[in-house]
Amino acid sequence: MTTRSRLPGILILAALALLCAGCSTAPVRDIGLDKLAPRKAEQELSSGIKSYEDGNYKPAAKSLQSALDMGLAFNRDAVQAHKYLAFIHCLSNREKQCREEFRKALELDGKFDLAPAEAEHPIWGHVFRSVKTEAAGRKK
Repeated sequence: MTTRSRLPGILILAALALLCAGCSTAPVRDIGLDKLAPRKAEQELSSGIKSYEDGNYKPAAKSLQSALDMGLAFNRDAVQAHKYLAFIHCLSNREKQCREEFRKALELDGKFDLAPAEAEHPIWGHVFRSVKTEAAGRKK
């Protein structure tokens, strides 16, 4: 067999070797994929929402505030935390704190709005509409 007849096979093997050299088996921590795992702040947010939904408002508020204090990675998560804190304050007859949490949510996201059922809630619906109207007036 001549060198010329072996050339295509050698080229294919060389190409495969180069391709394999580019493959990585680096641990997840080395390539940054561990950052995709929920962080403690996001876990606290999730725990707070779950506690709220279960009617456990005191632990919910603690977890939601903890999530905010730890620094949530995304504004939408911080908006959610403030929204649920507002709900808790309104349910506890603390309208001033309720308004403040809605204001913080709107500062983070000026387009933030409640779901239709939330917006019509008899305890916090009117508070949110009032805060949203005030925020819109400040933007003018």
